[in-house]
This record gives sequence, C-alpha cells and structure tokens, in this order.
Amino acid sequence: MRPENLKAPFKWDERKVLFQDRILYVPEYYDKYQEWAFPGWEDEQIFGNSNPLHIEYCSGNGTWIAEKAKINPTVNYVAIEKKFPRIRKIWSKVQNNGLPNLIGICGEGMKVTLHYFPHASVDAIFINFPDPWPKKRHAKHRIIQAPFVAELSRIMKKGALLTLVTDDEDYSSWMIAVMGGNTSFRSVYPAPFYKEELENYGTSFFDELWREKGKLIRYHQFERL
Repeated sequence: MRPENLKAPFKWDERKVLFQDRILYVPEYYDKYQEWAFPGWEDEQIFGNSNPLHIEYCSGNGTWIAEKAKINPTVNYVAIEKKFPRIRKIWSKVQNNGLPNLIGICGEGMKVTLHYFPHASVDAIFINFPDPWPKKRHAKHRIIQAPFVAELSRIMKKGALLTLVTDDEDYSSWMIAVMGGNTSFRSVYPAPFYKEELENYGTSFFDELWREKGKLIRYHQFERL
C-alpha cells in the first residue's frame, strides 16, 4: 500500500471522531468529542488483547515506532501524529508490514489524551524529537508543558517510563525543568538528567538527520511513581 491510498475519511464540514482502517481520527477545532466513546485498548476493534501498551507522541512518518512494533509483536503500539500526510505514511507501514499491534491516531496529543485515554493504562511513553519551537515567544507551543505532563501522569501505570528525546539543548533544559515540577515522576538518570546514548533505542528520520549534522542527542527518562 502506498501512503496516497489512504484517503481523508471526511470533508472539513463533516468532521467527526472516527476509528477506521487502524487509524483513529480526532479532528481539531471540534466541540463534540463526547459523542464518541473510546471502547478501551482491549476492545476487538482496537487491539483485542491486554498486552503492554506503548505510546509515541509526535511520530512523524512512523519509522521508529513501526520498527518497534515489528520486533516486539507482544507489545501494542500507538503512534500519535496530527499531520495527515504523515499519518498516511504510518498507515502504509502498518499495512505493508502486517502490524496488528500498531494503530495510528491523527490528532493533537493533548486533546486525544484528555478525551480518550483511560487512567493508568499505559506502560511506556516516548516523545522523539518534538518541535523545539526555539524562539522564546513560541515556547508556549511546545508539547512538553505542565498540563500535558499531568495528563501523562494520569494515564501511566506505576513504574511506567516516559522517554523524551531531543537534539536541542535549550529544549532539553526545558524538559528537565517541567518534569522536575511534577512530583509524580523521578528522573532515572542523576544530574545532568540525560544520557547521550541509549543502547538499542532505534532510529528515525530526525535521529539520522541530526546525527549527520553533528548534533548530540539527549535521552531523558522519567519513572512514574
């Protein structure tokens, strides 16, 4: 299947929350989220089992998470990406690699989490190379914010790991500060609270791009207490 084989499921004025062909669509600028009830991860139309659940926010074209799903068939994976052209690429990987343990969500991470993810249901969360919004006046757009971290705390099981990866030094400091402000988490790593290598973590488009440009990658991990 080619990415362009996935067609938009509705027109703008007909938008709605919809789970179709392994993709959950959660439109922006919408006020009827309550009209669709999330059936639960174990429901037959989602995963149909109670395997461990790993979520990646900002999945891009899905290279990292599709590879994880391929080599870990007894783990369920959720790829969240708000841009439809990227969701198409994730969908294509699901279809072409036969990955029943991977679904995509086309929507904004905070809205999806707030409205649909059950309490204490997630075993691990990954956020790989989120947009750093480097200009100070744009920092409010970063996904790592106190309210978002509070929602992650709500959906994560005790002992679950949150992994944040960035090539941006300023964003790394921001991540550490925001996470340090939530008492539900503790850093797995002692000061300076990150590592520059994480064995067998996997790669992605941005990982390869920034390494080629000589940038250092910072891995942060936090345990849900």
